Amino acid sequence: MKRKRKFLLLAMLLGMILSGCQKETNDELESYKESMSSFYDKLSYLDEAINGIDPESETAVAQLLGYLDEMNEAYKSMAELTIPDEFSGISDIAVEAADYMEMADQFYHEAYDNEFDSDTEYLAGQYYQRACSRVLVMLQVLHGEVPSGEGVTVTTQDSIQFSTIGTSSEE
Repeated sequence: MKRKRKFLLLAMLLGMILSGCQKETNDELESYKESMSSFYDKLSYLDEAINGIDPESETAVAQLLGYLDEMNEAYKSMAELTIPDEFSGISDIAVEAADYMEMADQFYHEAYDNEFDSDTEYLAGQYYQRACSRVLVMLQVLHGEVPSGEGVTVTTQDSIQFSTIGTSSEE
């Protein structure tokens, strides 16, 4: 009887510990999803602000570069987030997106700060497109979709490849 009680007590304790770990994991996951939602909201706001700039305005270039600087900071913050295990596959993509946005911001400044340079503006646009495409892939993953698009390759792995038990031919 004592043994049954000890076993039951141990099982309950183990259950509580595992429940607590699951709660922590769920909290981390929810926190990440909220942070990413805020990131996407910020990008949407900045996109609307950029599209709302009057190109004839004397302050158009300063406004554009200011919004791009804000966007660059948002990307940097996003890339610094701790990515939960459930989304570990997008960690490299997040860093790439931030790196591309930083390059885009830098080249937009080069293109507009002094005499306008269309080649540098084109290069900045290419980096900007790359940053945006990575963010789109991340959004697809966060929504549980299989990423798709130009230049996107999805690699899946068989669970058999992860077996830690050697077969008799390996021993």
